[in-house]
Amino acid sequence: MSLKNTINSGEIASCPAFTGFMKVWILALLFAASTALVQAAPNVLFIAVDDLRPEMGCYGASHMQTPNLDRLAGSGVLFERAYCQVAVCNPSRNSVLSGFRPETTTILANNKFLRPTLPDVVTLPQHFKNNGYTSISLGKIFHHSSVEPGDDPQSWSEPSWYHGEPYRHWFSKESEDFIKRMKKLPKDKQPRLIRPMPYEASPEPDDVYPDGQTALKAIETLQRLKSEGKPFFLGVGFVKPHLPFTCPQKYWDLYPEDSIRMPDNSTPGKDVPAPALHDLYELRSYGGIPAKGDLDQPTALKLIRSYRACVSFMDAQLGRVIAELDRLGLRENTIIVLWGDHGYHLGEQGLFTKMTNFELGTRVPLMVSAPGMKAAGERSRALVELVDLYPTLADLAGLPISEKLEGKSFAPLLNTPKRPWKKAAFSEYLRRGPEGYKGRSIRTDRWRYTEWKNPKGMEAGTELYDHKADPQETVNLAALPEHAKVIQVLSNQIKKGWKAALPKE
Repeated sequence: MSLKNTINSGEIASCPAFTGFMKVWILALLFAASTALVQAAPNVLFIAVDDLRPEMGCYGASHMQTPNLDRLAGSGVLFERAYCQVAVCNPSRNSVLSGFRPETTTILANNKFLRPTLPDVVTLPQHFKNNGYTSISLGKIFHHSSVEPGDDPQSWSEPSWYHGEPYRHWFSKESEDFIKRMKKLPKDKQPRLIRPMPYEASPEPDDVYPDGQTALKAIETLQRLKSEGKPFFLGVGFVKPHLPFTCPQKYWDLYPEDSIRMPDNSTPGKDVPAPALHDLYELRSYGGIPAKGDLDQPTALKLIRSYRACVSFMDAQLGRVIAELDRLGLRENTIIVLWGDHGYHLGEQGLFTKMTNFELGTRVPLMVSAPGMKAAGERSRALVELVDLYPTLADLAGLPISEKLEGKSFAPLLNTPKRPWKKAAFSEYLRRGPEGYKGRSIRTDRWRYTEWKNPKGMEAGTELYDHKADPQETVNLAALPEHAKVIQVLSNQIKKGWKAALPKE
């Protein structure tokens, strides 16, 4: 016999015990529903890697030992043609984190700060924080010397964590002796930065290095965030493979000395204008590197080997963080994005480090894994830009997307990687020094075109590379009459700007 047959509706309504039970039951349902909604909001693991170029196993570099990067790429979409807006740390990161291009931020070097320049900016992590997320910064997310103290306080739910002191890059007696010698010099004779050799292998464990400490802190933070139960935006920034290329010996051992070769295009390309090149000034701030002239081949080969070792060292730290995310059961509801802040030269075009508008300077690694995506394990050749990360992550998390942002959400590519997309990606670089040459570069499906101008707006050099015939950018075609029409079209595209290159809805 049912409850309905024994008690009529009036009796139910007048029964205090039953009414109390119903109130508790309804409140419990509401609480459960609200908890489910909170848990449904996806977490974001935002992994920034300093000076990482797209040279790893998942990008076709079979000589690289990068198992964790490769696994991450296999769980998401790997973007084969992703580009930074400026090929140097601070401007690139400020563009990513603000959602604005360099023309808007006006930040083109490492000596200008985001918040004083754009005091009302709502950064990417700040946007998540404003929408109920716990936002945390570990390691290098903002360029650590570009804001005071060390990061942008408005962006984070708690003070950002940076390994800071005590930490070291060098451990050998040779390096310690070099530092002692430099410190004994009169102040006016000391170099601006006291730096030993730009590479070192040591028997020390991973955790004495900054990235090892960042991995440990990330593991500890994930455990805390799991217990708190709120959605989070966790920025984890690894500093390797940034100079100095120092890491434990075991990672050097992955790349035997006799396996290292100079790149095929180890000299500047034909007819490349002077503003397109630089004098290796970042590298020359380290001990053992000549103040002028070319590097000798043994030094160049050692730089290549040590860079690769540092990539594998960073890969191991990444693996520890992802493994903890999996162990805690957070992976299924976490968006993971890994990006490099710009490209890198390792002897190509006669250059080392970044700071160019070449393909090697501007092309970056980018991979995104998101809950519910349909194209996990696939690759996309769509032209995407780092400035697109802000609207993309907001889109994936279901947050509002400001119309002021200067990127485009590429979330649709996570389901359909081969769909038509942007017509072009845009980068620029400002040369330091009295000349102040500024280069604006555009990458289309086939071409890279760059215009260099002096501060008065007068032409200082033009570059055109055909990536169908010359992917290493060894021959500048800009002066050839048969390419005049192509140059006119590409120059007009630069003038029209990024909005004209956006995909049709």
